[in-house]
Amino acid sequence: MKAIAIIPARSGSKGLHDKNIKLLNGKPLIAYTINAAIESNCFENIMVSTDSDKYADISKDNGAEVPFLRTEELSGDSASSWDVVREVLSKYKSMGQIFDYVALLQPTSPLRDYMDIVNAFKVLDNECVTNVVSVVEVEHPVQWCFELPQNGSMENFANSPYSNMRRQELAKNYRENGAIYIVDAKKIMDKEYNLYADACHAYIMSQDKSVDIDTQIDFVIAEALMKEI
Repeated sequence: MKAIAIIPARSGSKGLHDKNIKLLNGKPLIAYTINAAIESNCFENIMVSTDSDKYADISKDNGAEVPFLRTEELSGDSASSWDVVREVLSKYKSMGQIFDYVALLQPTSPLRDYMDIVNAFKVLDNECVTNVVSVVEVEHPVQWCFELPQNGSMENFANSPYSNMRRQELAKNYRENGAIYIVDAKKIMDKEYNLYADACHAYIMSQDKSVDIDTQIDFVIAEALMKEI
């Protein structure tokens, strides 16, 4: 099985300026994902897709390859990660390299380590699995969540059959944490492909590894957790 890791790192983040290269405990944020991919030994190629020469240099200094920059069309806010993946796979194909699987690894998940990548690939060992997506248990039961009307009334809460139930009595719910996506590289080239509908299985991660950095507060939390773990 030949696999490529694609790490999307567009410059010019509006929420947190240059977050992908912002120093986290003394290292550029993107370095953590590059290092995890390298240490996993799961990939033939580890590639950073970026629109920035500066980002490219930092990525290469940390062990990734950046054989080309992202096109202008895919450098804006509206470009999807899967459009970026398709561009990368197409360009590698033109260079004579074809892959069986592609792992999309967001640089904003620095606490995802190499063993998470290894264990996510192990999910693929099941012959019934085509794609793998990392998830985390939601912080609070969704049964305790309701819409709050404009007048602020708590009537929906008062009428809930779950309001007096303990957390342990409620079914667990999960959400994607954005850390790992492992997908059939040939199938994802079809823009209409629904990876979730094609034998997609979850890889469950802990909450302390599922921090997704988008704000300065997320940075503070990630730094604190790195010092504790």
